[in-house]
Amino acid sequence: MLFNIILTLSPFSCVISGATVSNMIGINYGRLGNNLPSPARSIEILQDMNVSRVKLYDADHEILNLLSGKNIEVAITVTNDEISGIAANQRLADQWVYEHIIAHHPNTKIRFVLVGDEVFSSLSTDQDIQIARDLVPAIRRIKNTIKARGIRNIKVGTPLAMDMMEMTFPPSNASFKPELREFMTPLLKYINGTKSFFFLDVYPYLAWFENQTANQTNISLDFALLRSVNQTYTDPQTGLVYTNLLDQMLDSVVYAMAKLGYDNVMLAISETGWPHEGGSGANPNNAAEYNNNLVRKMTTVPSIGTPARPGQVIPTFIFSLYDEDQKYGPATERHWGMLTHDGSPVYAVNITRMG
Repeated sequence: MLFNIILTLSPFSCVISGATVSNMIGINYGRLGNNLPSPARSIEILQDMNVSRVKLYDADHEILNLLSGKNIEVAITVTNDEISGIAANQRLADQWVYEHIIAHHPNTKIRFVLVGDEVFSSLSTDQDIQIARDLVPAIRRIKNTIKARGIRNIKVGTPLAMDMMEMTFPPSNASFKPELREFMTPLLKYINGTKSFFFLDVYPYLAWFENQTANQTNISLDFALLRSVNQTYTDPQTGLVYTNLLDQMLDSVVYAMAKLGYDNVMLAISETGWPHEGGSGANPNNAAEYNNNLVRKMTTVPSIGTPARPGQVIPTFIFSLYDEDQKYGPATERHWGMLTHDGSPVYAVNITRMG
C-alpha cells in the first residue's frame, strides 16, 4: 500500500532561557536492525516526511554531517557507558563536546543533549548504581562546556522510563520509587536550575497491555489511544478531569516531582508510540490512530498541555522511525516503526497539522 507520512506543522513556540521551545513533533531514529536504509537515505526519508526534529541514540559523526544544513533540529545522546568517565574527568567532557557538538555546530541544528538512556531502570549491579550516581555530575560537565563555548540554545537532560514510579494512580497520589530518591533529587535540582526538561519515555500502550494482562479493565483501549470519546476520569483529590491515559501518566510525574519540592520543571517526551505487531492491541490501525491523535494533541495551537499543566508546550518524539529486528525483549519491541526495515511504510498514516 502506497501512502505518504506527512509531518507538516505550523509550530507554536515560546522562548525559555535563551532557547526556543516549540511544539514540533520529532522522530526517534534507532538503528538496531538488519539492512536498514543507509544514513544518507534515512535523512532523505526524514526530509520527505517533513520531520522537524530527530533524536539519535548516539552522536554519530556521519549522521550529524548528513544533517548539516538541513532544517531539522537534533537530539544527540551520551551513551550510558560514557557517563562515568565524563563525570570524573572534565577533559573527557570537553573532548566529547568538541567532537560531537562544536565540530558540527551551528550548521547541524543540535538542540538537545541527552546524557544516558533510562539510567535508573537498571540498578542491579554496582556498575549500574555508579552510573546512576555519576549521571548529574556528567550532565553538569557537559552543560558547563557547552555554556563556556557561548552556546545558549542547547538543553541538556536525561530520558527516564516510567518504571521510576512507585505509584501513578490517581495522578495526584503519584510518587517516585523511594530507592531512587538519592538520584532523583539532585537531578531535579539541576534540571530546575538550568531550565531544562524532565525527559520521559512514556508508553500508554505498555500501561494498557499490563492492565489487560492482569485481567483488569479499568483502562480502556479508547482511553489509551487518546480517542475523543465520552470517557473521563476525575482525580478525587484535585478534581482534574482526564480524557486520556497519556495525560494521566504525564501528570503523575508532575505530582511526583512536586512532592520532592519541584513543581515547575518542564516536561518533554523523549519516546512514545504504539506497536503495530507482536502483542494484544498491537496492530497497524491502533498504531496509526495513536500517532495521529498524539500529533493532533501536541501540535494544537495554542498548546493544550495536560490538566495539571494547561497550555504548556511539551516537546515530543515519536518512537520510532524504523522497525528494529535486532532489539531484545517481547515481540512488540521489534515492531514500533512507522517504516519497515527497508524503509517502506508499515501502515496508512497521514500525520498532518496545518495552521
